[in-house]
Amino acid sequence: MDFTLIFLEVFLVSLTYVMPILVFLVLWITAIGTWIGRQENWTFSDSIYYAFITATTVGYGDFHPSKKQSKYAAILVALIGVLLTGIIVAIGINAVETALLETREKNP
Repeated sequence: MDFTLIFLEVFLVSLTYVMPILVFLVLWITAIGTWIGRQENWTFSDSIYYAFITATTVGYGDFHPSKKQSKYAAILVALIGVLLTGIIVAIGINAVETALLETREKNP
């Protein structure tokens, strides 16, 4: 139980520190996704769906850009998504490490 509480505390506090960066990246993904959608004549919801499926590198393949400039923008969305994911994973790893160290110090 100590591990979980320490992990959550460290993870959530760390998230609050980088929240402006995360929001900035999500806004860029959204903006670029809507731009791609306009280029490809997709609906707004399809554009957002495409942007976040691409950003998370899931890529179902049900939507794909056909125009050259949209394809380049899709690469940018994917790179921003990898950066966003990397930040969140790094925070999680740091929280696990901190929780393990503090738990071991309390229970040698």
